[in-house]
Amino acid sequence: MSFDDGYTAGLKQALTGDRDARFVWLCNFEVENQWARSYTGLPAARGSATAATVQRMEELGALLAEPADYLLLDRPLDEGYRSYAEKTGLGAPVELVTAAPAADGGTGAAVLDSPELLERLRRIARDGAYLMPMGNSVQEERIAELTGLRLAVPDAATCERVNSKIYSRRVAEELGLRTIPGFCCETVGQLRRALDEGLRDDRPVIVKDAYGVSGKGLLILDSHRKADRLLRMVERRAANRGDDALHVVVETFLPKRFDLNYQFTVDRRGRVRLDFVKQALTSGGVHLGHVMPADLTPAQQDELAAAAVALGARLYADGFFGVVGVDALLGADDRVYPVLEINARLNMSSYQGRVTERFGRPQGAALARHYPLRLAEPLPFEAVTDALGDLAEPPHDRDGLVITCFGTVNAQAGDALAGVPRGTPAPHFNGRLYTMLFAGNREGLDALDRRVEAALDRLNTAGRTP
Repeated sequence: MSFDDGYTAGLKQALTGDRDARFVWLCNFEVENQWARSYTGLPAARGSATAATVQRMEELGALLAEPADYLLLDRPLDEGYRSYAEKTGLGAPVELVTAAPAADGGTGAAVLDSPELLERLRRIARDGAYLMPMGNSVQEERIAELTGLRLAVPDAATCERVNSKIYSRRVAEELGLRTIPGFCCETVGQLRRALDEGLRDDRPVIVKDAYGVSGKGLLILDSHRKADRLLRMVERRAANRGDDALHVVVETFLPKRFDLNYQFTVDRRGRVRLDFVKQALTSGGVHLGHVMPADLTPAQQDELAAAAVALGARLYADGFFGVVGVDALLGADDRVYPVLEINARLNMSSYQGRVTERFGRPQGAALARHYPLRLAEPLPFEAVTDALGDLAEPPHDRDGLVITCFGTVNAQAGDALAGVPRGTPAPHFNGRLYTMLFAGNREGLDALDRRVEAALDRLNTAGRTP
C-alpha cells in the first residue's frame, strides 16, 4: 500500500482497491453523538456554544477531496473561498448541498430530508461512486441504502464498537502496550471503586465518556470531594432510571511533555501503513492543532510504528479497515504511552493530508492550527486575505500558510445576531479560521505564526470603538 503519488488517491486505493474511485465525502464531525446513543456517559448539560462551528468544519473536506469527487454540505462554500481553493492548485470538489441547513442531526440527517439530493446521489451511485463518511453510523448506512452508494468504510456496528474508549483501553492492555494506570467502568459501582483506587495517592484522575470528543464528556477530579459529588449525580440518575449502566474510563493524570497523534491506514487486505506522527496541541482536552515533525527520538518513533502495526492487525481481526487516528502522549519521563484512545475514523490530521503533501518541504516544519476571532459582524473572505496580504498567497517553496476552512469564521453569527434591533450595538460572536503554516524549520514556523496572529488581530472588531 503506497501513498507516494497522492495522499487521497492512496487512501482510495487502500479502501476500495481503485485509486481513481470517486468519493462522495460526508464530514460528519459529530458522529460520536450517533455512536453514543445506547451508552450512558457522564451527566452533562445539553447543547454546545460551538455546535454551529463544528457543523461548519465539514468544509475541511474541500481540500481533502479531489476535484472529481463530491462533498456533501448543508450550505454552499463561500465563493471567495472556493476561488481561493482553486488558486492553491488543490482544486475543490463538486458541492452537493442539502435542501435546508442542518439541524441537530447534522448534514447526514439533512441529506435524508432532501428528496432531490437523494435522487442526484442515486444517479451518482449508478456511476460506481462510494460514500466516504468521516465515521460510519446507522445514519450514513441509511444514506447508502437509499441511494445505492457503496460504502468505502466498514459497517456502522463495527465502527461503533471499535471507537469506544473502553475498547481502546482493553485492546492496548491485551496487546501489552504501555498504558496509563486506569480502569474501564461499565457500572456505577465500578466507577466508585475506580475513583477510590485512583485517588488513593492524591493524584488527579480523568474521567472520560466512552464516546466523547474534543473535551466533551471529560472531567478532571483532583479531590475526593469532587469525586463524591460526581458519584452522587450518577447514583441519583441510576436510581431514577432503575439502571446502573455507565460507560466511562478513569485514568490517572500523568505528567507529560506533550500530546501526540499518529495515523495509520488498514487496507481491505489487512496491510497496515503508518501515515504520519504529529505533535498535538491541546488545552483541557480540546484539540488546538498539530506541529510536524514531532520532537521524538528515533526509538520513540519506532515504538509508535510498532504500536500502529499491532493495533492495525487487531482492528482488522475485529472487522475494521480504513483510517485510524490514535491519541498518545510522551510522558515527563520521556516514555511513550502509545494509546490514549483509538479514533477509527478520519480525524483532524486526515484533513491535512493533501495540503501537507503539496506544500510541505523536505526537512521543513508545519503547523496546523486555528486562529480565534472576536467579531461584531460577519466577515467577508476578502477581508481575511486583505489582512494577510502576501501571506495569503499559496506558499510554493517558501514560508506561508493555507486557509483550510473559512466557514467556521462566521458560523456563530446567525445565533449571536438574531433578533438584534437595528441601531442596537451587536453582541460579539467567536469565529475560527483554520489554517496550515509551512516554514523551513521550527524557528521560522514560530515567527510565521506570530506574523499571522498579528495580521489577523486587526480583524477583531468586537468591543472596539468605531
